[in-house]
Amino acid sequence: MPIRDPTLIKIAQTRRLFVKICRECGARNARTAEKCRKCRSYNLRWKRREIKR
Repeated sequence: MPIRDPTLIKIAQTRRLFVKICRECGARNARTAEKCRKCRSYNLRWKRREIKR
């Protein structure tokens, strides 16, 4: 069942797509993270994403 409310779509996209990924262990981290929650590395990158409309 697809979501039709534009506000809920925006919230869902933000939650799923705007995270940081650790380059060493591949863990997903919060967007406010400074270091990895699993391996404590500072080597983080933003998740690659495409928002389709």
